[in-house]
Amino acid sequence: MSSEARAALSAPAQIKSINIASNEGKTAELVGGVIKFQYFESILNDTIQTELTYVDTGGGVDGKTVLDGLPLVGGEKSQFVVEDNQGTTLGPIALYADVILPHSDDTHAQLVSIVSVSKEKLLNDNVRLYEKFKGKISEAVKTILTDANYLGTQKNITGIDDTFEEEYNFMGNAKKPFYTINWLSKKAVPAVSGEAAASGKTAGFFFWETSEGYHFKSIDTLLGQEPKKKIIFNDTPDDCGKQVPPGYDVKALSFSKTNAQTASDKRKVGARDTRIVTYNPFDGLYKVTTPNSGETEGSITTGGKKLATQNPELVRTGANKNFSRTTYAITDTGSLPSGNTEQQLQKSKDENFKVEKVLNQSIMRYNQFFSFKAEVVIPGDFSLHAGDAVYIDTPQLTTEETSEVNEQSGGLYIITELCHFLDINGTYTKLNLVRDSVERTPIDR
Repeated sequence: MSSEARAALSAPAQIKSINIASNEGKTAELVGGVIKFQYFESILNDTIQTELTYVDTGGGVDGKTVLDGLPLVGGEKSQFVVEDNQGTTLGPIALYADVILPHSDDTHAQLVSIVSVSKEKLLNDNVRLYEKFKGKISEAVKTILTDANYLGTQKNITGIDDTFEEEYNFMGNAKKPFYTINWLSKKAVPAVSGEAAASGKTAGFFFWETSEGYHFKSIDTLLGQEPKKKIIFNDTPDDCGKQVPPGYDVKALSFSKTNAQTASDKRKVGARDTRIVTYNPFDGLYKVTTPNSGETEGSITTGGKKLATQNPELVRTGANKNFSRTTYAITDTGSLPSGNTEQQLQKSKDENFKVEKVLNQSIMRYNQFFSFKAEVVIPGDFSLHAGDAVYIDTPQLTTEETSEVNEQSGGLYIITELCHFLDINGTYTKLNLVRDSVERTPIDR
């Protein structure tokens, strides 16, 4: 990238098109009045979202404001194309108006905000699942997304990873599609984990959308990625981005650690030590198991070198004593077996879902995943997406002058939430980052 291009990274980006069509067929182009445009992705949200704020001076549609001339009542289809200062284009992306909020209204101009979401988010409220689903969880997710009887999306679903080969059969129970997919996420085990999956060492998926389509990926897969960008944050003058140190892609404009979870909170949610009590109504077996992170650490993929060390004074010893959260479950034995009559009889004593090996493992992995948090703002970069990995280095604070990086908190992080922000003053990308572990791994691991 040339020095001129680097110097302009935070300059206002090019909004090529933002048009909106009314439910009655009229259209309007909003680019000329845009004050602020924000684009959001999150691995904790089912779909993407935008928020557009524009000034409407009238005359946009039939001599009236866009709000009144179209009119805007909710559900209107919009499409946008924006380009950052590195030449990366976001769009064309079609979304649908969810919230229409006039901020001011006088005789000269009107300020309006429109929050738009994916088509599937609005359709989700009109769809219920009644059928039986059988097979791998990942196949059920694909069916719910693409089948015309459900969401019927035409978007890319190559971001949906295969789950472990064991089948899981379930009824839709008149639940909504996104609710069901997120419910399945807690039961899913990554196919690539092999022995770790079979022995109950890891579990837990996330479901979300980016501009590239829908994703359904395990925590271990996310943490096993190579970083998409390598970011440095320091106080060294960089001449408007022209002097980024070798080995890094961009210098952060701001960086802060935002971990607000207390030690007691981590214990309450079961991030490290849990207990699961199961009852099998088929044979009356009552069982207590205490999964803990010490048993799984060598079998899971972490962002840093290791999970944070616990104070041994706070670890209780003895059978079934060291747990901070308890889960109760009835084993799913012999329910909804697939196959012909003879095959169903053979499976009548099998567990449909191995709750003892999966449920608490996913609880621990979800809560470990959010152990360490950070916020970073960089010049607008539309190539980044929620779920991508980035590598962060910050200075090591010492009493002496040093160029060393922080070996404890630096390293690989996952983008959980992303906002591309555009206004007349500049273009920025804010990243909310998390990881499960401490100590910096090598930049080229």
